[in-house]
Amino acid sequence: MKLWTGVLFLLLNLNNVIAKSPVKDKFQHFYSKPAPLILDDSSFTRLTAKPRDYSVAVFLTAMDSRFGCHLCRQFQPEWDLLAKSWTKNDKHGDTRLVFATLDFNVGRNVFQALGLQSAPVLMLFQPTQGAHSIPDAPPARLEFTNGQAHAWIVSHFDGRSYPRFQRPINLQRLGVTIITIFAIITVLAVTWSYVLPILMSRNIWAAISLISIILFTSGHMFNHIRKVPYVSGNGQGGISYFAGGFSSQFGLETQIIAAICEFPIPILKIWWRAEKFIQTDGLLSFATISLALKVPRILDPISQQIAILAWSGVVFLTYSLLLNVFRIKNGAYPFWLPPFS
Repeated sequence: MKLWTGVLFLLLNLNNVIAKSPVKDKFQHFYSKPAPLILDDSSFTRLTAKPRDYSVAVFLTAMDSRFGCHLCRQFQPEWDLLAKSWTKNDKHGDTRLVFATLDFNVGRNVFQALGLQSAPVLMLFQPTQGAHSIPDAPPARLEFTNGQAHAWIVSHFDGRSYPRFQRPINLQRLGVTIITIFAIITVLAVTWSYVLPILMSRNIWAAISLISIILFTSGHMFNHIRKVPYVSGNGQGGISYFAGGFSSQFGLETQIIAAICEFPIPILKIWWRAEKFIQTDGLLSFATISLALKVPRILDPISQQIAILAWSGVVFLTYSLLLNVFRIKNGAYPFWLPPFS
């Protein structure tokens, strides 16, 4: 009789241990698996079930190409890297934080229960018991961008230590950078005698400066920022090349204005009497530079007079066309020059 009583007592104790160990060791059960955990509806429910003496950071995503979630695919490697870095520096689980990922394809019920209408979403479930428990707190939700996840999680760890986020060295990128630097140094060492005169050339730097100024004053950046149309219909079956008003423009409009007064055509090198060459940058610029630099070098008085009249006529006609375009943009502008009116 005593023997059977002892056996029954051992069985009862064993039953209590088996019944209690899953609850007691739930954190170790999940934390021992590679991070981040890949969840579905049922495993998410078990992981976040109360009582819970640990925190859970869950990345709810939609990786299927049908959903077109580009941010999901962009942030997924960052999330995996954060989870691995955290668990690597917290091998014993002192922070009691579990990282997990739940995809919409296998977690539709969770998305519906949480009322989520979009992805990705990063949620942090605080412990409901223990030293750092917040029993009635709803899960914190992050409107995140890459690189902010670690700082956001840490902000909810008041009074607790946490591992530092360590991004591994990208050896491939480092190798490419070193090889590129050595290649550039080698090329410069071999060609330095040819490169130095180019770098010291006033004409080249003047051309680069003019082209840069022209590029940023002709409306090129406005077109890229506003994504303006190239041309537009005029309502009568034709095409409008210029948009009315100063707050809008067309892509072709920018090119026309640049061609009239400042279009950066390829640098023209005019060798004049075995001296320096002249660089020109467009119709109006070309005419102005020619009047200032080229015409005074003409020795024949008659040829010089003809060149002065010719280039002055080009300047006059170009300004006349430019004023005509300006009046299209601003109909109230009163001034004009013939022959364009």
